[in-house]
Amino acid sequence: MIEVKNLTKSYGSKKAVNDISFTAEGGQVLGFLGPNGAGKSTTMNILTGYLSSTEGQAFIDGIDILEDPIKAKKLIGYLPEQPPLYFDMTVNEYLDFVYGLKGCKLPRKSHLDEICEIVKITDVRKRLIKNLSKGYKQRVGFAQALVGNPRVLILDEPTVGLDPKQIIEIRTLIKRLGKNHTVILSSHILPEVQAVCDRIVVINKGRIVANDNTDTLAKNLSSDHKLVLHAEGSSDEIKKILDSIPAMERVFVARQVEEKVHEYHLEAKEGVDIRREVFKKLAARNYPILMMRSNELTLEEVFLKLTTGDVYGGAEKIEQKFDRISKGGNI
Repeated sequence: MIEVKNLTKSYGSKKAVNDISFTAEGGQVLGFLGPNGAGKSTTMNILTGYLSSTEGQAFIDGIDILEDPIKAKKLIGYLPEQPPLYFDMTVNEYLDFVYGLKGCKLPRKSHLDEICEIVKITDVRKRLIKNLSKGYKQRVGFAQALVGNPRVLILDEPTVGLDPKQIIEIRTLIKRLGKNHTVILSSHILPEVQAVCDRIVVINKGRIVANDNTDTLAKNLSSDHKLVLHAEGSSDEIKKILDSIPAMERVFVARQVEEKVHEYHLEAKEGVDIRREVFKKLAARNYPILMMRSNELTLEEVFLKLTTGDVYGGAEKIEQKFDRISKGGNI
């Protein structure tokens, strides 16, 4: 398992990571998320021993990465965002090199054969790495992380450059590996995190802002008094009608779904169910409702809410700005 205790990393007066603590258990895939500059990469570099922390501790299966880095690193398989490849080597030569570098004791041929089969690079083993496609280079990077069958896998953007079929295969592989390993997965592809991870840690401005199971994170941040609505007709008129409902707090026209159909995000006073009133008001004016559901947040919306405080990621402000421009106002 991985245990992080009060970890801090400072660069002068700036704290890239500020007193964070979390654990990743064996048999679990942990999603590690954060916007650019949040401290995500710094944390992963500390966990893999590439950086030292200013304060706090990081343990790999009970071993302090700073106190005994050699022993701890033997337990880690690391795939950085840019795979550490030697382009003038063949795939076979490179994996042989990694095998020796890690001091692996497993039977060389059968172990490397198995890894190549798992990540599906058997057919390119004799080719120079520089001549491989980006997707195959990414797979070779994944293969080196698996050499030695490490207990802990730290994967930074593991599906970058892969085609849709390869992405599905790698996601399936990660879930399979997560049953017997501790896996930390960093990815900007939020549906990927939702599909693969059991637990999610979100970091923002150097601090952890969420640490919860994937299934419950959205539910805990969602509210029953929020609705998403698809309705056909003039968006300006429909918005006026919805705004006129007494318990309505806020109406946001999110996007155009199809011709004359827009998506509306509705927020009522807490504890008030406005669904029937919405139906009556729009039906009276012959505006068809094509979809209405409670607004349980997607992982993308959870991420935006935690890191920007805005479910729409600033889209509402941008839309209001363009609305002023279209009416002859100033930016």
